[in-house]
Amino acid sequence: MRKYQLLPLLTATLILAACSVAPPYEKPQVSTPQLFKEARVTLTGEQGSQWQTAQPSEAVQRGLWWQVFNDATLNELEDQALLANQNLQAAVARLAQSRALFKDERANRTPQISAGISPGHQRVSPDSQRTENGSEQTLWRAQAQVSYEADLFGRVSSLINAAQADAEQSAALLRSVQLSLQADVAQQYFSIRELDAEQRIIHQTVDLRAQTVKLTQHRFDAGDISELELSRAQTELAAAESEALAVTRRRAVAEHALAILLGKTPAEFNLAASPLQRISLNVPAGLPSNLLERRPDIAAAERAMAAANARIGVAKAAYFPRLNITGALGYESNELGSLFDWSSRTFLLGPLIGTMLSMPILDGGRRDAGLERARAVYEEDVARYRQTVLSAFGEVEDNLASLRILDQQAGVQDKAVTYSERASHLAQSRYREGLVSYLEVIDADRSLLTQRRTTLQLDAERARATVQLIRALGGSWQAPAQLAEAAQ
Repeated sequence: MRKYQLLPLLTATLILAACSVAPPYEKPQVSTPQLFKEARVTLTGEQGSQWQTAQPSEAVQRGLWWQVFNDATLNELEDQALLANQNLQAAVARLAQSRALFKDERANRTPQISAGISPGHQRVSPDSQRTENGSEQTLWRAQAQVSYEADLFGRVSSLINAAQADAEQSAALLRSVQLSLQADVAQQYFSIRELDAEQRIIHQTVDLRAQTVKLTQHRFDAGDISELELSRAQTELAAAESEALAVTRRRAVAEHALAILLGKTPAEFNLAASPLQRISLNVPAGLPSNLLERRPDIAAAERAMAAANARIGVAKAAYFPRLNITGALGYESNELGSLFDWSSRTFLLGPLIGTMLSMPILDGGRRDAGLERARAVYEEDVARYRQTVLSAFGEVEDNLASLRILDQQAGVQDKAVTYSERASHLAQSRYREGLVSYLEVIDADRSLLTQRRTTLQLDAERARATVQLIRALGGSWQAPAQLAEAAQ
């Protein structure tokens, strides 16, 4: 084929390559309120002013959101989890796979060139040579092959766009796994600190009941009370000791779970006891529209839509011709010594195998089914995206409401503890003076223990709800340096 004959073919190829049949991608609209519902709640007094104006520590990097709790131990645990958690490492590997697939698809934009050398021995049939006797010969070939698929109707571009969106989705999912891990470590840590505080409360109760048993034993020996009251005091002491052991067991299990999050075996991890302290951190929710940009799971759902939209273009391109340009250039000779002589050169422009231009005619509805499936996948991803947005708004509202109500509940509960402590003190004093039976002491003691544990549970719930709110708000898009390097 002469050069002037190739020019119209190349011109037509370029024109058709610009005619993509892929639908233009537009992000679906979602209903976004101007403010969160809980942000409109008007509180009165000091609580209201704190809720509106409180800000997390601005000096802390947004990627290291857990540092707002000012807990050095938590900071160290978060760093360990980011380096060694196996679920996170698996997510990093999935991102690497997606990026490799994107590179593989992008390679189709450029011609594929390969080269090789090989001998071949064949017998040519007499009919092909129009002779009576066939002949055998050994033929040596050293050739470079070139293949290239022209991007007719945007098929190749759509495949590349889909692979790129998949890689971006994997990157967003990696951030989502990272954020979930950070939140899980923080929540598990606060749960252990809650159990440490509960152990302290129960140990105080055990000490108090041990003193009461001594007093009751003394009064029993003196004949002031019956053995029934002594047995009751001993029962309460044994029950408190049993409960202390139950809390110890729960703490051991929680510590083992934290070790797994850190990528360690339980045998190589120990966390020193440190009772939970009340956390008074208020996190501003910001604007709902910002949530769409900060949540990695929303970003992942949006990228899934983009990939599905691009695959609609691939399905549409199946209705149109495909042009595969192939060729070979090299040397061919029946003797190895003369293989690379100038006279042995050869070339081929055209399909090595199959056809250059293929046009589908009848496929029994296969292309129609492929296009219908691609469109259905896109509609599914649109619904998933909108549901993810709705769930994100719901999580933020839930945790904002929890923190607001827990803040009020903690104030009321503090009063209940104060009253219970006063009642317990009075019951102990009156019992020492012989004015009341031990049943009143037991009742006051149980009430005090219940109120203290309720207060502790509220403090732990506030800590966990704060973590959950930060998680619901998207934490941060910025990853620590170690994770960013691993994701390259």
